[in-house]
Parts: sequence; C-alpha cells; structure tokens
Amino acid sequence: MSAFLTIDNVSRLFGPKLNTGEKIAVKLGGKVETRSVRAVSDVTLSVSKGETLGLVGESGCGKSTLGRLIAGILPPSSGTVTIEGVPVMSNGKKVTTRVQTVFQDPFASLDPRMKVGETVAEGPIAHGLTTRANSKAYVAEWFERVGLDPVWVDRYPHQFSGGQRQRIAIARALAMQPDLLICDEPVASLDVSIQAQIINLFLELTKRLNLTCVFISHDLSVVQHVSDRVAVMYLGRIVELGPVAQVFGHPAHPYTAALFGSVPKLVLDADELVHFDTIAGEVPSPLSPPAGCYYHPRCPLASSGCRTAPPPTTPVSDVRSVACYHSDQQLDRAKRS
Repeated sequence: MSAFLTIDNVSRLFGPKLNTGEKIAVKLGGKVETRSVRAVSDVTLSVSKGETLGLVGESGCGKSTLGRLIAGILPPSSGTVTIEGVPVMSNGKKVTTRVQTVFQDPFASLDPRMKVGETVAEGPIAHGLTTRANSKAYVAEWFERVGLDPVWVDRYPHQFSGGQRQRIAIARALAMQPDLLICDEPVASLDVSIQAQIINLFLELTKRLNLTCVFISHDLSVVQHVSDRVAVMYLGRIVELGPVAQVFGHPAHPYTAALFGSVPKLVLDADELVHFDTIAGEVPSPLSPPAGCYYHPRCPLASSGCRTAPPPTTPVSDVRSVACYHSDQQLDRAKRS
C-alpha cells in the first residue's frame, strides 16, 4: 500500500532567544553559545490512506511536537512532511487545508468570544468550502454528524459541557474536509463515560469519511483500541513501530515493554489488588541527552555498544521495525512472560 503521509528525516530544535546583549555581540562578530532542545530527532515514517497511527510515549518525549510538525503548525528544523508528495509547509507557512487538528482542551482551543457556529464556519468560508449565505446550513450538517443539535449554533463555548465542546472541536476540524486528522490527546480532559462516546464517534467518522489519522495519547488502552499501527517515542526518537497487535503482544524494545508494564493492572489473587511496574531511573535532560542509545541509562539490557552509538532502525518483520541492539533478547523475554 502506497504512503499517504510521509515524514522524512524530520527534526525540530528549540533554542533560547538571544537577549539584547547577545544580539549586540553577534552583530559585532562575537560568538554566543546557546544550547538547544532537540524535541524531535530524525523521525522517518509513513502512514497509508485510511490508516490510524497511534503515537505513544512518556510526557516530554516529543509526541505533540511531532503532531504539530505534521499539521503544519510548526516548521521542521530539518526534513520534510508531505501528503501524497506535496509538502505541508512552504517557506515556514502551512500551505494546505488537507490536515486538521483536534486538540486536548476544547475550552482553550475554542474562541470564548465567538458563537460556536461562527467558529465552525470561519475556516470553510475563508477557503471557499461554503458561502456566508449557506454557512448556517453547512454548520448544521456537521453538528448533526458529530451528534449535536443544530439549534445550538448560536451559543458560546461556556454554555456547553466538556464532551459537547470536544464534539464542536471535531466538527470544526471536519468542516474543513481534511484528508488527515491529528488528534492530540482528544479525550484526556474528559470524564471516562464521555471518553467512550467521543472514541466511538471518532471511530465512526474516520471510517465513514475514510480519514487518515495520527492519534496521540497517554492512554495505551485507547491507542490499542483505535489504532492500526503504533509508534513508540522516547526523547524525540521513534524506537519501535508496528501493528498494534504485534507491538502490544510482544514488544521488541525494552522501553516499549517498560511503558506497557507501567499500566496498573488488577491482580485478584495477589496481596495487592493493583500492580504496576515503574520505569527505572529518570528521563535524561533533552538539553544534554546521553551518548548512544538515549534509553541505555534506564535499560536492563544495555551493553557497552549501547553507550557509544545510537542503534539503527532495523526490521523485525516486513511490517515492523525497532531501534535496539537487543531486540531479539527483548522479544524472547516478551514471549516468555
């Protein structure tokens, strides 16, 4: 199956802004040392048309930054993001409406001073998807598709519940008729019962509209439920990529295994009803990541080679890859457990 979304060797660095004295020093020919955070580091992957890719990892691993790079909200420091060969950004500006984003907090992403109908209609009117005269009917159609009553289009965001606001945010994204949807923690701020409704709505709409999706979440059970494949990130790098059933069933990277093992589980025949394994050690500073494999200071399988050179991404099968020198050993451990 040919690639629809292609992310080719994409990196994103964040550096401090120069103060007045440093700017003067640079203009006078001086050198100013600054340290940058490499939030995303040399990420290469592709997503097929109609596929949902789950993106998981600890807080600060670069998931949301990668989502913003794909969406064209942030320009990459290097590399390219293309949809069917066409760049998402040109000269640092987004040049396509084919990719839209649903953010974590709909109360923050919706303008409190605008009626929700105006918010949903604003983009389609600007890009010629509907006219101002027909905008109310256009918005009403999308409200119905996400399970909202069209009579609510003249209300403001604060007049809705959290689940209703997220439905409005989904309607706003889909009203732009995108081919690719970036969902950045779309249910994290909602009650559990409402989460289930939004997830079911998401599954229904992606199937009906044949949407390609990148689904970013900390909730591994949600990712497992909605995704076709999953990519695991650690300190800006993709360490494992493959079909959901294979990665969740037998993780090939020690970090993936540790991440899945940290999920609390009910154990009815043990002394403790709830059991989980914490990941050893601390996440290294992205300002000064370790040499070699970034995970080696926390890895139980680390060897001298892990400390000197970063492991290349190698295939585990035709549909799965991992960046680890000890993936065979980890797979053996996973199959025995």
